[in-house]
Amino acid sequence: MIAEAPTLAHPAAASNHHAAASAAGQPIARGGEYLSFRLGGEEYGIDILRVQEIRSYEPPTRIANAPHFIKGVVNLRGVIVPIVDLRLKLGCDTAEYNGFTVVIVLNVRGRVVGAVVDSVSDVLELTAGQIKPAPEMSSNLDNGCITGIGAIHSGQGEEARERMLILMDIERLMSASDMGLMDNVH
Repeated sequence: MIAEAPTLAHPAAASNHHAAASAAGQPIARGGEYLSFRLGGEEYGIDILRVQEIRSYEPPTRIANAPHFIKGVVNLRGVIVPIVDLRLKLGCDTAEYNGFTVVIVLNVRGRVVGAVVDSVSDVLELTAGQIKPAPEMSSNLDNGCITGIGAIHSGQGEEARERMLILMDIERLMSASDMGLMDNVH
């Protein structure tokens, strides 16, 4: 019995999906460089241009009545920086603080914010062809923070693997009203 080859979507169909997502106000990831990091068992990517620096985790000074995912603030060379634990914000099962835990210092809308993640992997360059549209679903990130899924191929032959990188609009996530970190003026 001969198996039928899977049908590939026509490029215009993918383009139409991008146009529909864009028309719906959902941001679309584009090719470029992304910093990859881990939250639980998943790998995420954010636009490298938003990253100011990467620091080891140090316990922040707690702020009274802050949401559970805002761990507090740190003094970064004279600038008071709020620290958001993305693991807690995005509902990861656990948020362990160990030697791999890092803070990605971001510059979002002219404001410096720290994001706690499990670990940072590397900087990856993705072409537009490696990025697929984000699936439509209702979740914590339903506000359009997931902008696409990057497919990264590594190895050859039997060693070949494909990694999936969840691409996030970190500016949109940090600007969400429940964060209370940014004025919601666009």
